[in-house]
Amino acid sequence: MRKRAFLQTRREFLKTTSRVAAASALASMAIPPVHPGEDNTFRLALVGCGGRGTGAVGDAFSVPGVSIKLVAMADIFQDRLNGSYAGLRRRFRDRVDVPPERRFIGFDAYRKAMDCLRPGDIVILTTPPAFRWVHLTYAIEKGLNVFLEKPVAVDAPSARRMIELAKKADEKNLKIGVGLMSRHSRALQELAKRIHDGELGQIILMRGYRVHGPAGSAFSGPNKTSWSDLLYQIRRFHSFLWASGGLYSDFYIHIIDHLCWMKGEWPVEAFGLGGRHYKTMSDGTPYIDQNFDVYSVEYTFADGTKMVMDGRCMSGCTDIYKSFVHGAKGMAIASNNGDCGLPSRIYRTQTPSREGLVWTSKVPPGESNPYHNEWVDLMDAIVHDKPYNEVKRGAMASLVTAMGRFSAHTGQRVTLEYMLNYKHEFAPNVDKLTMDSPPPVQKKPDGTYPKPMPGITRDREY
Repeated sequence: MRKRAFLQTRREFLKTTSRVAAASALASMAIPPVHPGEDNTFRLALVGCGGRGTGAVGDAFSVPGVSIKLVAMADIFQDRLNGSYAGLRRRFRDRVDVPPERRFIGFDAYRKAMDCLRPGDIVILTTPPAFRWVHLTYAIEKGLNVFLEKPVAVDAPSARRMIELAKKADEKNLKIGVGLMSRHSRALQELAKRIHDGELGQIILMRGYRVHGPAGSAFSGPNKTSWSDLLYQIRRFHSFLWASGGLYSDFYIHIIDHLCWMKGEWPVEAFGLGGRHYKTMSDGTPYIDQNFDVYSVEYTFADGTKMVMDGRCMSGCTDIYKSFVHGAKGMAIASNNGDCGLPSRIYRTQTPSREGLVWTSKVPPGESNPYHNEWVDLMDAIVHDKPYNEVKRGAMASLVTAMGRFSAHTGQRVTLEYMLNYKHEFAPNVDKLTMDSPPPVQKKPDGTYPKPMPGITRDREY
């Protein structure tokens, strides 16, 4: 496939920004409960019942003026489904109508859950990212609107596949939201507009930091559970590149995505560093995961502008979880804390100071939560039949993030064109997995898994 088919120009970025701004203006309006079904209620299915999926159901229910009812749930793990169901039932009572016969377990559970819906209903896809393209394919076949968690792809082949699926969704006029919620932060929307209008002048440098202690399931010891190695890898998905893209893809994609948005284009090259340092458990047992515990990636845009993403998962070190944009006329704090924390600010100087402050974001009442906003925007598009498909942008953000990870893991300078044409897929048969399947990555004789070796393994990540 040609590079031109995938790259998004600055003009396209700005069009996207304008559409988002328009959606923001409508977000405070009550949405009428209109649906092709006679009962005017959207049926909702949840595929992937972990914390993020459970939270997404709550976000869907938070949209004012729309009748939504959860009618089906699917997962591989019974305990995850049971816990999610119990929590949602306690909080939302009559909005959760999922009897035992509509709670499905297994690798084919996603099909059974979506089969409970009608065309035009909504499915939430929040399993580990490796399964995203599989589940989205079926959702499009069923004519469903979709909310996808990020990343939407873990490697180049799955990113290309998602871009093709985006086209199929457009052909069927389906509405698809992607959980890159920074794009629905009203503060970042205003900041992006100001930057694109020239308030900072020419962008010189952007910086992102997510440095803190170990998080999620990124660092795993040997499997001492009753689960098979396949199920263990899925349960500890942040530890395995095939399942999640590793901690780099799953943790850092938000900041990478919103800084690219501020710039108005995707970078064309990445040069990454990283390594493993303290990779043993408290009892001295080696961790078996495939992650580095420190990463630093320098991205380069077509005009030579740099973006640096620093990540570290180590206890006892200085923690920073912010993002910054530097321009010829000053600098901005994009995210003040976390992936898109309020407030955003602009300064006339290159360091934050009270004297140099020229703008602080002010968010309309009720719109401070981007997780809520992304559902308001998605439901507005569904109810009023507006074009809404975030899959291609989500796929490009996932690919650009993977480009930085690939560079750090191989020790090579990597271009976006190379990634757009890269052939190696971590788990090409993920759509055929069963409970009895071997895992996509196999243990070595010492009980650990293959790890990146920069400079030694140079054309693959392990």
